[in-house]
Amino acid sequence: MSYLTHRRQLTVEWGHCDPAGIVFNSRFFEFFDHSTWLLFERALALPPAGIGAIYGVSMPLVDAKASFLLPAKLGDLVEIETTIGEFRRSSFDVRHRMWNGGRLAVEGHEIRVWAERDPSDATRLRAKAIPAEVIARLKAPG
Repeated sequence: MSYLTHRRQLTVEWGHCDPAGIVFNSRFFEFFDHSTWLLFERALALPPAGIGAIYGVSMPLVDAKASFLLPAKLGDLVEIETTIGEFRRSSFDVRHRMWNGGRLAVEGHEIRVWAERDPSDATRLRAKAIPAEVIARLKAPG
């Protein structure tokens, strides 16, 4: 099964970089997080707060990793490509690829959970089945 892909361009700014002028590695995870939310915003036609309001959920991150293949430096124009890897009952994989100058620079992977507030303890979250309509909206056309 293939899923919708969201692409965005980003210019590397001073605040993204370490003193050597290359993107500090934790910033890539910020880029990926934002790209995940943009993917869902595009598919569901809802901003992040709207997803919470309509579906009563958040999508906490439970695992993240990345392979850093090439550096990104101050002023570079990069493209981030984000798609779903797999849906399970209440969790899903998100795949990210970041291109710099047409070359693959970073590959990232997240596992997220479709989660709601636990009614017996509002300080806790509990997994909730991902609605079929959400999965359908994230399927690639064709």
